[in-house]
Amino acid sequence: MLFMKVGHLIGALATAGTIAALTASPAAAAVPSQPLTSHVVIVGIPGLQWSDVSAQATPALYGLAERGSAGTLVEYAVLPLTCPADGWLTLNGGARAEAQHKEKGPCPAPAVDPATGTVLGMAGIVAYNKTLSYEPVWGALGGDGCSLAAGPGGALALANSAGQVDDYVANPSSLTAADLAKCPLSAVDLGALPEGPPTLRAAAVRADDTELARIESLLPAGAMLMVASPGSLQKSQLGVVVVSGPGYAAGILDAKSTRQPGLVVITDLTPSVLRWLGRPVPSGVNGTQLTSGSRGSSLADTIRGFTGRATAERVWTDSHSWFFLAYALVDGVALAAVGLCFWGGTETRRRQRARWWRVVAVFAAAVPLGTFLPNLVPWWLYGHPAAWLYGMTVAWTAVIGAGALAGPWRRTQWGPFGFVCLLTVVVLGVDVMTGSQLQLETPFGLSVLEAGRFYGIGNEALGIYGVSALGAAAWLGLWALRSRSRPWGGRQSALILMCVVAGFAVIASGWPGFGAKVGGTIAMVPCFLWLFFAYFGIRLNWRRVVLIAVSGLALFIVFALVNYWFPFTGTSDIGSFTRDVLHGQGGGLFSRKVSSSIGSLTVNAYSPLSPLALVLVALMLWRPAWFRLSTLPLAYAAEPLLAVVLGAMWLMPVLGWFADDSGIIVPATALPFGLPLGIGLLAATAYQGGKARYLDTAPPAPVAGPTAGQHRG
Repeated sequence: MLFMKVGHLIGALATAGTIAALTASPAAAAVPSQPLTSHVVIVGIPGLQWSDVSAQATPALYGLAERGSAGTLVEYAVLPLTCPADGWLTLNGGARAEAQHKEKGPCPAPAVDPATGTVLGMAGIVAYNKTLSYEPVWGALGGDGCSLAAGPGGALALANSAGQVDDYVANPSSLTAADLAKCPLSAVDLGALPEGPPTLRAAAVRADDTELARIESLLPAGAMLMVASPGSLQKSQLGVVVVSGPGYAAGILDAKSTRQPGLVVITDLTPSVLRWLGRPVPSGVNGTQLTSGSRGSSLADTIRGFTGRATAERVWTDSHSWFFLAYALVDGVALAAVGLCFWGGTETRRRQRARWWRVVAVFAAAVPLGTFLPNLVPWWLYGHPAAWLYGMTVAWTAVIGAGALAGPWRRTQWGPFGFVCLLTVVVLGVDVMTGSQLQLETPFGLSVLEAGRFYGIGNEALGIYGVSALGAAAWLGLWALRSRSRPWGGRQSALILMCVVAGFAVIASGWPGFGAKVGGTIAMVPCFLWLFFAYFGIRLNWRRVVLIAVSGLALFIVFALVNYWFPFTGTSDIGSFTRDVLHGQGGGLFSRKVSSSIGSLTVNAYSPLSPLALVLVALMLWRPAWFRLSTLPLAYAAEPLLAVVLGAMWLMPVLGWFADDSGIIVPATALPFGLPLGIGLLAATAYQGGKARYLDTAPPAPVAGPTAGQHRG
C-alpha cells in the first residue's frame, strides 16, 4: 500500500538522523500554555442546531452567543450517526470515538453509577475503540486535576480509562455555585433533545435554555463557559458551539483544522479546553485551538449563515448521489443517441458522428466546473435551494460549453476540450488557494459532514482535477509544438507552458498551505512526467520508469517534511501525518486509510463495477482492434501523442484510487467526465482537417517537432 510505503520512507529518514533533534521528545506537543481562566464549564445539549436558536426561543443562549463567540460544530465522530455517547467520548479522548452501535441506531444509553458517576462497561468501550484505529487518549479532558461531571454525558467526558470520575452530580438541575467552583473543569449534560413533534422539541429547547441561564448565573468570576452539541439521536448534523469568556467576546469561532471561519470540529474542543486551563495537551490528542475572529455582522445574520450552511449540507447529503447517477446516465444516453442517429459506415456518417460526439463531449466535460460556480451566490439562502443549485449548474454548463465551442481556441485541434480543462483546473486551483469556497457543499465538492474535508480538492473532484490538468497541459504543449508563430511556437514554449500548468496544478493541490492533498500529489506527478517524456521524445528505460513511479511519492515526502519542520507553511493533515509517523503513532492512520480505501468498493451497488470499467477502458485504448473500434487507430495515426495523453488521463485516477483514502471513488467519479472527454479527443483527432470541423476550425499545421514515435536518449 502506498500509505505504508510513505510511512516507511519517512520513518527511515527519521531513524537516519535527519530530524533526530526535532523528534527527540514525543511529548513536545504536551507543553502547558498560559492559562486564560481558572474555571471552564462545558454544557452539552446533544441534538441542538442553530435553527433552534433565536432571541425569542432561547434568550439565554442567544445572549451568550451575542456576548461570546459562536460557531458551527461538525459533530461527526465515526459513523454518519454520531450518538450523544460518541460525542462525549470524543471529548474524553481528544480523538474520534464511539460507543458501539449500528450505523442507523438506535443510540446506546450510557450506563453510569448514579452514586459515584463511574462509567459501567468502560473497559468494553476502550477495547472496542481499539478496533477503530483512532487511538483516543482516555482521560485526556479530565486530566490529572480535579474535575466535576454532571449527568451521564459529563461522566463519559471526564472518566479515566477505568471509568472513574473525580466528582459527580447525577442531576444537573441540582448543581450549586459551590459545585461549579470546586474544580477547574466541569462537564454538564443537559440531555439529548428528543425526536418527535416540533412542539415537543421546542419545549425541550426552552427547558434547556432556562437551565443554561441558571448555570451561567452560578459561574465563578472569570470562568469560561462553552455550550456545545456533542452528537444527536439522528443522523450526524451541523451543531452548535458557543464560547464565552476571556478572549472570546462578540466574535466568530475559527480553527486551523477547518480553515473555514465559523466552522470547527468536535476534536477541536478538547485541546482548546486544556489550553484555556493551562494544562498540557497529550501528543495523541487531535484537533486545533479554537480562536475568535471578527463577526463582521449582527448575530442574527451570523446565525442565518450558520443555518444556511446546514441547509447546503442537507442538499448535498440528499441529492449528490442522485446527481452522479444522472450525470453518468445523461452522458451515456447522449453519446449513444448520436451513434444511433448517425448510424452507418459511410464517410459522411462517420464525420457526422464525430462532429456531434465532440459537441456532446464538450458539454459533458463542462459539467463539473458548472457545479462549482453556483457557489458564487448564496443559493442555500434562497427558497428551494436544491432547485437553485442544479438550475445554476445547468446554466453554467451551457455557458462554458458554448464558450468552448465558439471561442478562438476552437481553431486548434483540441481547443474546445483544452479550454474546458484549463478553465476547470485554474478555477479549482485558485479556489483551493483562496479557501475552497466554491467547493463547499457542491456535488463534486466538499461535504464537511460525510467527507469530513474542509479545504483543498475533494475526493470526488480529485480525478476530474487531475485529468483536467493533464488535458490542459497536453493541449497547450501540442499547440506550441505544432505552431509556426513566435514567440509561442516551438519546443521551448511547449516546455514552459506545460511546466506552468503542471506546477500550478500540483502546488495548488498538494502544498500544505493550500490543498494539502496527498493522493493528488502522488497521482498527478508521475502522469505529468510521462507526458513530458513523450512530448519531448525522451526514450523510456528502466531508470526513467522508476523515476516516474516514485516521483509523486518523493514530492509528497518533501511537502510533508517541509510542513513538519516549518509550521508557518500551514496547519494541515500532512504535518499531522508526519508527526504521528515520526512519533510512532502512524499505525492507526494507516489502518484507517487502508480500511477506507477497501470500504469504498462497497459504498453502493455500482462501486464494484468501477474497476471493471477501468479495465475495459484500458483494453480499448491498448487493443482497439479487439473491440472493432475504427476511430482509435485513425486518431493514433493522425496524432501519435494522443495515445500517451489518453494513457496518462487513464492512469491518473487509477493512481488516485490507491493513493487516496477515498479509494475507488476517485476513478468512479472521473469516469463520467473522462470517458466523454476521451471520445471527443479521439473524434477531433481522427476527423480533423476539412472533414468534421467546429465552425471555421482551420486544419492543423504540418507536424514540426517530435512525435510519440520519435525518441532521443
